[in-house]
Amino acid sequence: MAPETTQVENPFGLTAFVKQLDPVGTGVLVVLIIMSLASWYVMLTKLWDQRRLRNDYKEVQKGFWTAGSLRDGISKLSKDNVFKMVAEDGVRAAQHHEGRLTDQIPLHEWVTVSLYRSVDSISSRLAQGLSLLATVGSTAPFVGLFGTVWGIYNALISISMAGQASLDKIAGPIGEALIMTALGLFVAVPAVMGYNWLMGRNKDIQEKLRYFTADLHSYLVSGARVDQAAPRPAAPAAGAAVRK
Repeated sequence: MAPETTQVENPFGLTAFVKQLDPVGTGVLVVLIIMSLASWYVMLTKLWDQRRLRNDYKEVQKGFWTAGSLRDGISKLSKDNVFKMVAEDGVRAAQHHEGRLTDQIPLHEWVTVSLYRSVDSISSRLAQGLSLLATVGSTAPFVGLFGTVWGIYNALISISMAGQASLDKIAGPIGEALIMTALGLFVAVPAVMGYNWLMGRNKDIQEKLRYFTADLHSYLVSGARVDQAAPRPAAPAAGAAVRK
């Protein structure tokens, strides 16, 4: 008959670590939890905003430039489409180019200022929250390291007061203190990866905004859209005779 085995609870696990925290260690743990929740909230909301802007651009490509007029193209866009806001600002600037001050500014410069003011507002909205991710990614490891240093300090004090310096008395408390460093890295790594990923997606959206703004500016000033994909005339072959 096999002997009965009794399960012994691990005295140096994560649960024991949380139970043994003093007010300073508890504060560090709470700060790391808040930083993690805030960074994940920013990443999820920014992904949602970027998805909506990408869908807005697809809507522009599908129905805006194929409309009969600029007004018809604007009316085809949904109410919350940011490209619709840019187009309306450009039309408003082109139609209200009068007054003592604005008469001194050429029409193309006046339209350019209005369009890029709208683009800058959208870019600023895209960048909101990314500074939080950068801050969390750069400071969370140091917050965790502070918790580790504080935990090791308390562990050494407890060992010195007990008067026992054996390996089993040192390894447990110091190992628990190192959990804070691991938690700091667990918070920082997703924040850094999310920051870099969101920045790359923001650059792609801003590039689409610049393309749309350039085409809209060309249409408002000259009445024709500049087609970036239009074929260029072929260069003359080498050695070809030049007619006078």
